[in-house]
Amino acid sequence: MKSYQVTGIGNAIVDVLTRMEDEGLAALGITKGVMTLVDQPRCEALYAGMTDRSQIPGGSVGNTIAGLGALGLRTACIGKVADDEIGHFAVDALAAEGIAFPVAPVENAALPTSRCMIFVSPDGERSMNTYLGISAEFGPEDLPEAVIRDSEILFLEGYLFDKDPGKAAFLKAARLCREAGGRAGLSLSDPFCVDRHRSDFRALVAEMDFVIGNEHEWAALYQTETLTEALDLAAAHCPLVVCTRSGEGVTIRQGATSIDVPVSRIAPLDTTGAGDQFAAGFLYGLATGRDLETAGRMGCIAAAEVITHFGARPDESVLDLFRKAGLL
Repeated sequence: MKSYQVTGIGNAIVDVLTRMEDEGLAALGITKGVMTLVDQPRCEALYAGMTDRSQIPGGSVGNTIAGLGALGLRTACIGKVADDEIGHFAVDALAAEGIAFPVAPVENAALPTSRCMIFVSPDGERSMNTYLGISAEFGPEDLPEAVIRDSEILFLEGYLFDKDPGKAAFLKAARLCREAGGRAGLSLSDPFCVDRHRSDFRALVAEMDFVIGNEHEWAALYQTETLTEALDLAAAHCPLVVCTRSGEGVTIRQGATSIDVPVSRIAPLDTTGAGDQFAAGFLYGLATGRDLETAGRMGCIAAAEVITHFGARPDESVLDLFRKAGLL
């Protein structure tokens, strides 16, 4: 038995939240309700303008690993943080949740720890300003090879595939995991990221044991006329392909076998983290030996829970929801 059931590699981002009236947003020059990438000076100005801040480790893979930790799995999260206050907060907060963070904060780093500054309006609208900082500089030299070899499942975040060092790190990590008898998988993360690196993503898919993406990401990857054609191409290169389609259910392809998992339509309050928690539920199923249909149902239950409230992590016990659905 390996030490870690699931280990994730992704952008190590801390979510920093504050409440602010619309007038305050306007004074800071924040566009309400959208996600904006910001540079370091803008990051520091916005961070200084936040009062009564609350912080929580975030990032796509970070949210998935937190979901898996809450489900009781042995987990690790790999990313890059600086030796600063927010970086140490991230490491300590994950440790408090029982999640290992095996990469030490970088001393004398040129860039600070990455953060997403989230301004919540009285009407519940979230205005996100993301500074990628040091997390986007992750490369092969940052990989804790012993941890990767000691992981049953390795899950990679497509957002980190945006620079050449990240691409090299993913290929090396996947091969290390698979050579040690583990399974390596990927989240496509974002159709715009796929568009920027289409040929490299296609090559990476062929290195994976499983890939999770939504219908827009798969369409961007293969540029076919229909989703079915895109999934056919994916299944020809990857043993296990998962496609989410919001309220239209989930399709799981394993070779020539196709499994459709229906979902119950829910009016979402906040879709932030839906894909991350679907991955958590699905990976829980894989890690604990469930069949693919059950794993897909677990993913849908976890995603449905998180869209009923604000925030990217579950409020209810997802294990209890699995039990109520007869999946445990």
